[in-house]
Amino acid sequence: MMARKDKTAARSAILGRISQSIASMPGHEDRTRARQEALERLAQKERGIVPRRAQVGRYEQVAMFMDYAERAASSTERVSSYDAVPGAIAAYLRGRNLPQKIRMGSDARLAAIRWDQEPQLDYTVGASDGSDPVGVSHAFGAVAETGTAIFTSGTDNPTTLNFLPETQIIIVNADDIAGDYESVQDNLRDFNGRAVMPRAVNFITGPSRSGDIEQTLLLGAHGPRDVHVIVVG
Repeated sequence: MMARKDKTAARSAILGRISQSIASMPGHEDRTRARQEALERLAQKERGIVPRRAQVGRYEQVAMFMDYAERAASSTERVSSYDAVPGAIAAYLRGRNLPQKIRMGSDARLAAIRWDQEPQLDYTVGASDGSDPVGVSHAFGAVAETGTAIFTSGTDNPTTLNFLPETQIIIVNADDIAGDYESVQDNLRDFNGRAVMPRAVNFITGPSRSGDIEQTLLLGAHGPRDVHVIVVG
């Protein structure tokens, strides 16, 4: 026990001398000043140039988001409330001749939905292992100017649901649709506190696609082949 205390004291003494040496080195004050300037600049959260086309009213932003999502080969629909989501999903699956089976995360907004309204709709909760035909995720937000849905990683909306199922159903609250990326980035900064970000942020605009092979467009190259967006509210 005494040996361990001696080692801890010796380590603290060594680190203390290193800190003193660094503080006395030429240019240390300049580095301190540069660090302070960097922190002040980060705190200001300066924006770049924001395109004017998305600076419209809320109704127009929602319509723009759905329009650009469809241009990117997604299908879209709008429902009045979360109570209508199970019926919308069941109807979409029937229309695509897909099994009435979905996997989703533990997002509180999805968990609060009365899924028993569609008893034939079978749902499971958790990350996908690649065997699920349909994944359902709730977007953190969306960008009107490009039709992009934004997801933060976590157990509430596992990233695997964005890439492994061949069909992805995206739920977006109309209130979370912003005109531009900068507005969504502001919301991300404030979501978990200053400078606290999720492990991953995914930006999804339509089905996965690639034209790398002979310049032939292939859907579902490294993600869902079909994307259906349901806007709530």
